[in-house]
Amino acid sequence: MTIQLDYEAGEPEDDVLSQFPDNELLTITRVERQQRSDHRYILHFGMISLSIHEDIMIKYRMISGNAFTKEDLRQIVLADERQRAYVEGLRYLERKPRTGMEMARRLRQKEIGEAIVGEVLERLRRERLIDDTQYAKQWAEQRITGHRKGRLWVRHELRGKGVDKSVIEGALEGISPEQERQSALELGRKKWSAIRGEASDKRRKTGAYLMRRGFSGEIVRSVLQSLRQDGDMDGAEDGFCEFD
Repeated sequence: MTIQLDYEAGEPEDDVLSQFPDNELLTITRVERQQRSDHRYILHFGMISLSIHEDIMIKYRMISGNAFTKEDLRQIVLADERQRAYVEGLRYLERKPRTGMEMARRLRQKEIGEAIVGEVLERLRRERLIDDTQYAKQWAEQRITGHRKGRLWVRHELRGKGVDKSVIEGALEGISPEQERQSALELGRKKWSAIRGEASDKRRKTGAYLMRRGFSGEIVRSVLQSLRQDGDMDGAEDGFCEFD
């Protein structure tokens, strides 16, 4: 019988080891590579077997002839779960950076226990693989200057990613008001050119569009004023109170 560490089912370690006898030494009789897995091995203890990652095997010298107690195996199973959780975390970071909350959510989806989730997060932070402060700075700059989003939009996004409020504000402080205004102005010009109708309709629709993109009323009024001065809004009224 092979005891698989079925993390997807959230199987507690006591259940994983329930087939192993108490109070006796358990000797590894055979080791074989697990099929369809590059880094896991099946360790045979007579008629009972256990699946373990090769890194854990090396750490605990799990080779044929070595013996372990059930308590030893319990600690090894926990170490194996930590390793599996860490590898899962690295895999989740392959495509793009993640916040701490996003990583915790991912690990919980894989039925990893809260204690190990906390340990893995701490390890990833020590290794600077997860850094909410750096993430927030890069996100704010990318979204405001690259994607033409306003501070309000970016603040909402980062809150949804679990970034601390003080970290968000620090990241936004790194973006100058002029940078944000320039993004809004470029976006406003494109929107204005795409709208057909009277100047007043263009002003109203462009302003509403910029507001939906997360720009403040102050920036929207400034942008519309610039467009008017550029001659794009001849005849439009100066009242922009609807964008407060």
